[in-house]
Amino acid sequence: MTDKDAGGRHDSQLQSQTDTTGLDDAPTGPYTSNLPGFLGTVDILISRVESFVLAVGVLLMAANTVANVVGRFVFQSSLFFSEELNRILIIMITFAGISYAARYGRHIRMSAIYDAMSSRTRKVMMVVICFTTCIFMFGLAYYAFTYILTQAGRGRVLPALQIPVWVTLVWVPLGFFMTGLQYFLTGVQNLLAKDIYLSTAVLEGYDDDEMEV
Repeated sequence: MTDKDAGGRHDSQLQSQTDTTGLDDAPTGPYTSNLPGFLGTVDILISRVESFVLAVGVLLMAANTVANVVGRFVFQSSLFFSEELNRILIIMITFAGISYAARYGRHIRMSAIYDAMSSRTRKVMMVVICFTTCIFMFGLAYYAFTYILTQAGRGRVLPALQIPVWVTLVWVPLGFFMTGLQYFLTGVQNLLAKDIYLSTAVLEGYDDDEMEV
């Protein structure tokens, strides 16, 4: 194998790690940020929080569901709190997941017009999209927070777990806030870098072997 072939294979591997067209190409190693200094530290911190919340949420949901099935069919008695616990975990996973999806450029995009633009115009559009989405996410975080304050004032609790309802909704404003911060960092990344980034870790691009049908 020549050095040229090796270099081409290495470039292909790097491209596959940042490609947005294949879900199987998502990086599995420790996350490293492309942002400099303090922004990079914040980016990595958010990534660790997202990964931890998603991992814990999925594992707890699986364990809760399995335990409930075993209890129902083996001991003839379901877990009285199983449904409420899964509801809490679904909220947690969903709103941590929107930030995680933004980090790896996995949100659905309508890009027919965008793809027809020149590289420079796409760059400007991506910056505008990132900062506009950031503003909307922060706005939703604010309204979600005020909704939680309203629920806290009502004093409602879950029937089985006896947990205040507002506690189960904490992940909603937090998820919106982390997503907004992720889009803000992506906008900064596009201002600092020459390439176009769909997120702080994902370059705009397609696989070389992808076929259009």
